[in-house]
Amino acid sequence: MSNDVQGMAERASRSRSFEWVARVGYVGSGVVHLLIAWIAGRVALGSSGEADQTGALEQLGSTGGGNILLWVCAAGFAALALWQLVEAVVPHRGSKREQLGDRVKAVGKALVYGGLAVTAFRVVTGSGSGGEASSEATSSLMAAPAGRILVGVVGLVVLGVGAYHVYKGAKRKFREDLSGTGNREISRAVTVLGVVGYVAKGVALAVMGGLFLTAAVQADPNQPTGLDAALKALRDQPLGVVLLLVVAAGLAAYGLYSFARARYSRM
Repeated sequence: MSNDVQGMAERASRSRSFEWVARVGYVGSGVVHLLIAWIAGRVALGSSGEADQTGALEQLGSTGGGNILLWVCAAGFAALALWQLVEAVVPHRGSKREQLGDRVKAVGKALVYGGLAVTAFRVVTGSGSGGEASSEATSSLMAAPAGRILVGVVGLVVLGVGAYHVYKGAKRKFREDLSGTGNREISRAVTVLGVVGYVAKGVALAVMGGLFLTAAVQADPNQPTGLDAALKALRDQPLGVVLLLVVAAGLAAYGLYSFARARYSRM
């Protein structure tokens, strides 16, 4: 990696204005998860709705001044994605293995927030829906050489990410992300929100990974594989309404935790 690229990344990481725009991305993530939780709760009780990022952003866009909020969220998500790319470039402490792990996680987060930025842009410009994009992506992968294997690998990765979220919540590892508190103790409320939120999101992602694996095993390119499909799959299980309401409450907790992360996250 060239010194010029690292130098540019380090200068970007010291930019206070860039940092604060990136923190807006965490606020946007909190809003999105609260709206997903709201839609999921309504779906559990029999209403219709798309309980995923697109559905949440469309709900946000339908409010007064919604388009302005969507542009702000899109900018925040894009800045947060760029910030994570910077984190993947700048020097890290620890062993080579630990540094590699940190860089891989940063790239993964960059992809997630970049995807949110694109989704927000698509919603505000009316250029597509997330449910269609998820189905199209699965169909495209299935049509590729060794497509079933690729879809299966995606399923395993998503399942692994879900398991890591559950681990991170149960073991309270997320507290390491809040070093911006300085020497102050992280409040019990934030800790509880983090535990509940990470576990609930992990469960939803694990179900989502299972849908990808189902598509791979059954060679079904039309198998719904998005977050909305995962939450509705939960609803269709025995005691599914209760399960979905519990997960919805957990996603709301994750949304509230994201606001604390916007304030105290290590940047």
